[in-house]
Amino acid sequence: MRAHRVLRQARASWVDVAWVAFVILNLVLMRLIPEWQTIPFLIIWVSLTAVYGFRLWRLGSTLIMVVTVTLITGGLIGWQVLRGYQDVDYLAEVPLLAIMFVVMVWHSRRRLAALEEMRRTHDRNMILLAQQRQFLQDASHELGTPITIALGHAELIERAAADRAIAKDARVAVDELLRMRRLTSQMLLLASTDAPDFLHPVPLDVDEFLVDALARWSHVPRRWSVGELAQTRVVADADRLTLAFDALIENAVNHTGEDGSIELGARLDGEDIVLTVRDTGDGIPPAEAERVFDRFTRVDSGRNRSAGGFGLGLAIVKAIAEAHGGSVRVESAVGAGSLFEVRLPGPAPAALPAARTRPRVGERAAQR
Repeated sequence: MRAHRVLRQARASWVDVAWVAFVILNLVLMRLIPEWQTIPFLIIWVSLTAVYGFRLWRLGSTLIMVVTVTLITGGLIGWQVLRGYQDVDYLAEVPLLAIMFVVMVWHSRRRLAALEEMRRTHDRNMILLAQQRQFLQDASHELGTPITIALGHAELIERAAADRAIAKDARVAVDELLRMRRLTSQMLLLASTDAPDFLHPVPLDVDEFLVDALARWSHVPRRWSVGELAQTRVVADADRLTLAFDALIENAVNHTGEDGSIELGARLDGEDIVLTVRDTGDGIPPAEAERVFDRFTRVDSGRNRSAGGFGLGLAIVKAIAEAHGGSVRVESAVGAGSLFEVRLPGPAPAALPAARTRPRVGERAAQR
């Protein structure tokens, strides 16, 4: 049993055993071949440095190893100096190499301590992030029921009120409750973007996706048009992508007058598919363009509450695009409108099923 335990420890420490054998071999060479001078001695210290990089001994074990190697190698060189095989100057190399190794150990341990602190900080941040996400989910769920109940009562009061003042006040309450419900829904969506079941991707026809979006928004009084239209497919979550694209369109509507133009489009850029929303609205100042996709960012804080929103729409666009492995960007100038682009990775041909027989955009227009 004891022999078995020793064998098992030897297998676990085979690197150390091999290094000790290597050191003994070099010590023998130093003793037998004085003409090699300090070459075996230097090889021992280099191998010690390499082994320490793999093993990272404890501080006490490292100091014992350094002292042991210093005494053994220094003793052999001192013996060679006394016998006249080496110059006395070579003795200075022993403490210098030992000091260099100790400094290297100090730096490596300091770096390990910094990495360990970074790991602990990362773990704490991940815990805080998970707690924040869980709080947003819980708060959104808990607020959903009372908001729905209060909204139902406020709508009943608005419809049943004989006094116009009471009906007007009830309408204000309804509007604010609707805003709160929308806020909780957006917060819940942002909190769930990292969930594994956030996306359910399927192949989508890009041209049909844009035509459907135009049909949803064409009743809004703006000059609508369809620009470049890529007749291709993208693998994406239809509901999430529709939500993101509608958020871009809503943003364009909110910042473009009724006489302004909004153009929807899609193009191929290499293997990527780029969905675009271009408007002739207010534009974005250069200093604000970098942060419009941050949460709760509103470029024009003076806009009214109904048009201004919560500053979460573009953050949702960014979250959904990144969940698809894509990105979002904006080109804008004050007074010259904005161009928002959602870039999505194009699917590999094997990821797409056989194309369904359906009329394309031009064919649908002819049939109408």
